Amino acid sequence: MTTSCVIAPISLLRSGWRALLPVLLGWLLCLAVTGSSLPSEQTVARYGPQAQRLYRDWQTMLNNAGSNDSARLKDVNEFFNRRITYAENSQVWRQEDYWATPLETFGKGMADCKGFVIAKYVSLRLLGMAPDKIRLTYVKARIGGPSSNVTQAHMVLAYYASPTVEPLILDNLITSIQPASQRPDLIPVFSFNMESIWVGGTQNNNVNRLTRWKQLLDKLKTEGFAF
Repeated sequence: MTTSCVIAPISLLRSGWRALLPVLLGWLLCLAVTGSSLPSEQTVARYGPQAQRLYRDWQTMLNNAGSNDSARLKDVNEFFNRRITYAENSQVWRQEDYWATPLETFGKGMADCKGFVIAKYVSLRLLGMAPDKIRLTYVKARIGGPSSNVTQAHMVLAYYASPTVEPLILDNLITSIQPASQRPDLIPVFSFNMESIWVGGTQNNNVNRLTRWKQLLDKLKTEGFAF
């Protein structure tokens, strides 16, 4: 989906329905072709005023995002790393392993590493990024530097320009997007997306075995997301 499919510019909203109509028709046509859609304002409102503000700012970011993968990765990564506060699930959701949708994250204004990765993944898919290019990746993060033996479970988003190249890593703990070789503090465990699971170099198409992931995808669909 091109960036113009996401939302009409705010300036057009102020200029009247006659000026806005061609944009809306083009947007709806694009959504019909790509099969992508966003939640309704009524759905967003259920998550509170903070969710509504962040959701509108997020739509603006998507609308203005760059036209190539590199620019889109940068725009999406910066938006969430700047606008969402990191917090453990136990603080945000009062449970240890909660998988939040972007709307839920907007409502709280906070997320754990999974919340950041999910929101970035959904955003990039809505921007039309090919599904085989991005994977949610479980890692062990070395605490105290690359030589430390102390690790903690963590999740990042990995971008593959092609299946055989070194991925770029989007991490809520680091502002810049870096090649995996520059992140020796991260030890990959396994990765997945809507199509497959990868453990080591082995690919498995039985992604439904990831119950939490399947439940999240169902929840996204219920909220009105489609991509």
